[in-house]
Amino acid sequence: MKRMILSGFGLLLAACSAPNEPVAAPVDQVSERPDPQTLEDRFAVLALDCVHRQYPNKISHVLQSDQDARTPRELTPVFYGCFDWHSSVHGHWLLTRILTTNPDSVLADEIRTALATSFTAENFAGELAYYSGEGRNAFERPYGIAWYLQLVAELEQSDDAELSAMRELLRPLEDAIVAKTRAWLPNLSYPVRLGTHNQTAFAFGLMIDYAQAVGDADFERDLTDKIRTFHLNDVNCPLAYEPSGEDFLSPCLMEADLMRRVLSEVEFSAWLGAFLPQIPNDGRADWLAPGIVLDASDGKLVHLDGVNLSRAWALEGIARALPEGDPRIASLMASSDLHREVGIAAVSDEHYSGSHWLASFATYLTTQRGIQ
Repeated sequence: MKRMILSGFGLLLAACSAPNEPVAAPVDQVSERPDPQTLEDRFAVLALDCVHRQYPNKISHVLQSDQDARTPRELTPVFYGCFDWHSSVHGHWLLTRILTTNPDSVLADEIRTALATSFTAENFAGELAYYSGEGRNAFERPYGIAWYLQLVAELEQSDDAELSAMRELLRPLEDAIVAKTRAWLPNLSYPVRLGTHNQTAFAFGLMIDYAQAVGDADFERDLTDKIRTFHLNDVNCPLAYEPSGEDFLSPCLMEADLMRRVLSEVEFSAWLGAFLPQIPNDGRADWLAPGIVLDASDGKLVHLDGVNLSRAWALEGIARALPEGDPRIASLMASSDLHREVGIAAVSDEHYSGSHWLASFATYLTTQRGIQ
């Protein structure tokens, strides 16, 4: 199992890291890492090997002057690894999630060291300064900031004293994100129905879960009102048009997974019948085919590995929100199992285009983070 995760990864680190740039673990130390004991340990290895790896890097950064021409690590000193800001955020979330679900993981000490390296008051001051800078109101909105709030929720709900202490470090940036999001919501006239980062349904789901975790009733109300306005009357979602060629989120299934959070069981059952009438009642799994990736080294095409993972958790969430005995449950779960199998099989270290983020999606699925 160890070789399946780490084969070739040392060469990839050496090829892509800048001179003197620290990485999660030098090549000669990776061989000393304990063998992963669980599926989630395998995923944690991928996060550990990217959260402190600065290059290659794709930044979403508007330069206001020459002073803004700096390295990712200088711009965002916590979340500079894993190729981009949002992947670094959910890579750190993955590590905190492992400590929550499996505190006795053989990787626990390495995970704690990595988190302690990232989560310092000085580093978060730098993150807040960047986020609050001129022209950054839309920075990582909504996908990246939603994952940040999910990271906060994970720490908020932890019984681990060390993670609880870390949680306080995230509060200033958290407050700034919530304030900007609440100011943005009244101005958002339409939902964003894409299958990529700008999609509002997935982000709103993470945000609702965060608001409930921290007890922010005002933020939860703002989100709920906007969600019901956007989606309560939606019908006949064109699931047959999915996936688009670069999707990692299903527009139809993510909307349904969102609506289960704001509707009662009876309301959701009726709404789902009108929204996705094509869900079969016979328990078969072949009504929704998994996405196909022909070139996993292509950073856009590999998104479809993610759509299989996110479909799997959405299908399960939808099924669990229906009344017991609902005839649609069996087909929803059968398709979830199919997508889960295909999606998890694609998570490896072979190409950094996928390894820097797919493990987070897989962990969200296997640890059932979105299932209340």
